[in-house]
Amino acid sequence: MQELTGNIYDYPVYYDLIFGSDWVAEFKFLEAAFKKHVTGKTKRVFEPACGTGRLLYRMAKAGYTTAGLDLNDKAIAYCNARLKKHGLKETAWVADMCDFTVKKPFDAAFNTINSFRHLNSEKATVAHFQAMANAIRPGGIYALGFHLTPLEGIPTDEESWSARRGNLQINTRMWPRDKDPKTRIERFNLRFDVYRPTGSVRIDDCLVLRSYTWKQFATMIKKVPEWTVEAAYDFSYDIDEPIEIDAATEDVLYILKRK
Repeated sequence: MQELTGNIYDYPVYYDLIFGSDWVAEFKFLEAAFKKHVTGKTKRVFEPACGTGRLLYRMAKAGYTTAGLDLNDKAIAYCNARLKKHGLKETAWVADMCDFTVKKPFDAAFNTINSFRHLNSEKATVAHFQAMANAIRPGGIYALGFHLTPLEGIPTDEESWSARRGNLQINTRMWPRDKDPKTRIERFNLRFDVYRPTGSVRIDDCLVLRSYTWKQFATMIKKVPEWTVEAAYDFSYDIDEPIEIDAATEDVLYILKRK
């Protein structure tokens, strides 16, 4: 097996297969959240850190006006090519989710798979939520999903999963490399074992993420007063089963509402 060290976001076909396989549950939940939590109608939706557009293009196909941004130019090229392939406008662009503007505010936004935790400082995080407050109209929502660090119990630090599309199969494993409780910076090894008819390849990457306990997130979000926590759900994506955040909570999808 050929072995490579690289950025997983530079391999959009592989990334999309691994992280796009469970899109149906997320999509249905988001549409239900728009109906339940957005004041007024939801016509315009936005995704910061949209990556390959695994959800964005499906929102566009469903009739929403969509836009998204990401720092990785390869992922954005893949996203826009996908939109074009389906006869949709190419509305994704390369930008920093801490420093961007939009021409017209959106009704809702979503960021569901830990991308938020790539922001590695309080300053960057607050800047992101301020930029998002400027991008979402009053009464709109921001659905934000990520892993909290539980204060009770043993955290789920290691994950393995597989996905297949046609003759392409990818086995993925993620496990912790090191954690610094003072800086709250955690590094995770991420491995893709890619199997194709033409041969196999292993891609090793390291994800650098900032950690949050439920109390740390509650304190941080108060620094951007335009947002309030409307509700919270877990990764079962059941709109009829909101959860109460406590010391044992790990997987959470916050519904933040724009005041």
